[in-house]
Amino acid sequence: MSTVTRRTVRQASRETLTRQRVLHAAVELADAGGLETLSMRKLGEAVGVEAMSLYNHVANKEDLIDGMVDLVFGEVELPTPGHGWRQAMRQRAISMRLVLSRHRWAIGLMESRSTPGPATLRHHDAVLGCLREGGFSLALTAHAVSVLDSYIYGFALQEKALPFDSPQETAELADSIMSGFGDGEYPHLTEMATRHVMRPGYAFGDEFEFGLDLILDGLRKASS
Repeated sequence: MSTVTRRTVRQASRETLTRQRVLHAAVELADAGGLETLSMRKLGEAVGVEAMSLYNHVANKEDLIDGMVDLVFGEVELPTPGHGWRQAMRQRAISMRLVLSRHRWAIGLMESRSTPGPATLRHHDAVLGCLREGGFSLALTAHAVSVLDSYIYGFALQEKALPFDSPQETAELADSIMSGFGDGEYPHLTEMATRHVMRPGYAFGDEFEFGLDLILDGLRKASS
């Protein structure tokens, strides 16, 4: 490639580079290797520019993370009160968990930003509005958001930390742990493993909606 051609390619990259393109590339890198592996150098390579060119679109690393978190919030289905607050909150929670399963690096960052972006603000405003229009008092709305988000993020964090990803891995791990048990030792753990966890089709993620419905039922009782 000639010097003129290389210069033309670099110029085209600078001209087409946008903040959104930078943020999407950063999210892809974090998805692939975790946030700790993300650097401005790697990000520059991903979008075809020198690292210093990125600062035309993001002020610093914190601004970059702010934008990345806002993109993740933008993927979560917004609750709408048209079908009732319970169904809206249920679907929002399921959507949030699915989004976090794609972007596990973001779990501990979603509520940590001091300069939230427009998608983040729009999301929270929609959640609050749905509950208020559903008849929740201001205080109960605050309680509801707290308990729902604690459950969603907590479950996502626990799911991220589990040492298995599939029913087969779950059964293999349970079998490996149980192999060290003596006869009659830890009978309740043995019962749970053999009669529940190791049965075909078991998936820890299926527990999410059971717990979610308990919370929603409790909120419905509190709001009546």
